[in-house]
Amino acid sequence: MNILTELRNRFRSALDGMADDPTDLLAMVRPAQDARFGDYQANCAMPLGKRLGKPPRDVAAEIVGKLDVDDFCHPPEIAGPGFINLRLKNQWLTERLGGALADRRLGVPEVDGPRTYVIDYSSPNVAKEMHVGHVRSTVIGDSLARTLRFLGHRVISDNHLGDWGTQFGMIIYGFKNFKDDEAYGQQPVKELGRLYKLVNQLVSYNNGKRSLPELERRAKEREEAIEGQQDAVASADKAAKKKAKKALRKLQSQLNETKAELDTARDKIQAVDDDPQLSTLAAQHPGINEAVLRETAKLHADDEENLKLWHEFLPECRADIQHIYDRLDVRFDCEYGESFYHHQLPDVVAQLREKSLARESEGAVCVFVDGFDTPMIIQKKDGAYLYATTDLAAIQYRMSTWKPAAILYVVDHRQSEHFDKLFAAARLWGYTDVELRHISFGTVLDEDGKPFKTRAGDTVGLAGLLDEAVNKAHGVVCANDDAKPTGAELSDEERKHIANVVGHAAIKYADLSQNRESDYVFSYDKMVALEGNTATYMQYSYARTQSIFAKGQIDVDALRESSAEIALDHPTERALALALLQFAEALDETVADYRPNQLTSYLFELAKRFSDLYQQCQVLKAESESMRNSRLLLCDLTGRTIKQGLDLLGIRVVDKM
Repeated sequence: MNILTELRNRFRSALDGMADDPTDLLAMVRPAQDARFGDYQANCAMPLGKRLGKPPRDVAAEIVGKLDVDDFCHPPEIAGPGFINLRLKNQWLTERLGGALADRRLGVPEVDGPRTYVIDYSSPNVAKEMHVGHVRSTVIGDSLARTLRFLGHRVISDNHLGDWGTQFGMIIYGFKNFKDDEAYGQQPVKELGRLYKLVNQLVSYNNGKRSLPELERRAKEREEAIEGQQDAVASADKAAKKKAKKALRKLQSQLNETKAELDTARDKIQAVDDDPQLSTLAAQHPGINEAVLRETAKLHADDEENLKLWHEFLPECRADIQHIYDRLDVRFDCEYGESFYHHQLPDVVAQLREKSLARESEGAVCVFVDGFDTPMIIQKKDGAYLYATTDLAAIQYRMSTWKPAAILYVVDHRQSEHFDKLFAAARLWGYTDVELRHISFGTVLDEDGKPFKTRAGDTVGLAGLLDEAVNKAHGVVCANDDAKPTGAELSDEERKHIANVVGHAAIKYADLSQNRESDYVFSYDKMVALEGNTATYMQYSYARTQSIFAKGQIDVDALRESSAEIALDHPTERALALALLQFAEALDETVADYRPNQLTSYLFELAKRFSDLYQQCQVLKAESESMRNSRLLLCDLTGRTIKQGLDLLGIRVVDKM
């Protein structure tokens, strides 16, 4: 049972006739922030009183008079200007706990109206090594898929791989011109990655040189425009000054963007010019940009040679990526990459043109969407298609194949404009009865607040990241085991196994515990700490419940089947009981706006409530057998809830730490 949902339903009935649409008022029924004032609190009387022109306390009294919660709450209390405080009855709590103990779902109901979700996440470019930037999409998407499935929804997880397009044109060109045969024979994926990076660097060098004059011209124009606007601000009267300042800020922002592009172009040029080997290659391959496009076009035209190379490269690249997914315990229902949709793209463009949704502009085919300064290009002047075209084809395929109620794209925030345009174009195309959501997320930063990279400035490889986390976890596990009062308990193999589980969990939890839209600072030491909101603390809390059963030689199955009941005589017992029964609420909060950090916050609070019980109440040495069994049942339900919650985050537990 979801207590919060039930309370809101009761308040909905009480508010009948007092508010036409009580939705915003019902959102003000929330768990109490301070247990002294009850378990739940309703703050809706204040805004409703203002709306009705009545004193809030009178409105609160009227609501309470109509509120029917006697079956599970003590009489509601009105406090302050009109707060309605509610405290659940202990007998009702123990009955719900008994139901949760006997339920493999821990009392969490499946949804009444299940939906079909397609979740598009991870989606690495298979031509490159997976790096730290792929962590967020992969673990957030996986957690959402697990949670929605647990709640009873139908979920199709789709890894929309970058297995086509210009990146393979770069690899093919590099393979034909720069391949190291020995390196390719020994480590093919590493060599393909080197070739991609090399060709991409040479292409970027040429692009930088070509764009430099235009960027310098644009920067100069914007500097002059700012000088003119500064004069306009200085001479504007009071009424016009605000508008003039806003225009000045916009110009300044545009100049900053141009300068950033200029700096990037200069850096790319300098990196090649300063390297004798790279500068020689750039001079030897002046037409590399056009050559890469030709190799890409040949691949897309099913050229026998290039298609053969693509089929040779892809399994090696895909196997390398799968190794990471195996380590992260991530699985997908399907992996329809860009190549899957390739032959559908001409028809997508044709359909959009037939419906007058797309037209030519400067030789390219574009979809013009209201509210955007630039159109969405779906076919370039040279006939090549873009990500937008493939994404539209994917929407068409997903809608016809699975008929989802929602398609979620777990992609970083830098792609926001792309998805805004994509969704607008899809709705114009006729896909209006589906929720299209960009589940955006921020950047992983180092301790200096910059994007997390190696000392050489390269993006950190995900395999190395996981290895280091496991090493850090091994140090924590060993130190914790060595510090036990009765001496170390774990064998070397057990330590390695636990470190492997803890290390991988640390990476996942550190990410999932953040507000997904925020940037966060990556710290190995913090994420494997035994205290604070970390996976290690959560896993340790679970292991503590199991150690109680092991130490007391408790047959947990027999205990569950016995006539033992839970009693809530101590405040910490009651606080833990309430937290356990709020699991369903936490899951609803998690999927309401697709934020796994709602679940991590819940688990952290639950673990703290369990720690309070552990510190303040004897379990195995309780005063009576009934009290002992009651607390053992609370430990059992706590362990099962933590384990289930962590599983929904894609995290495993261990019985000993």
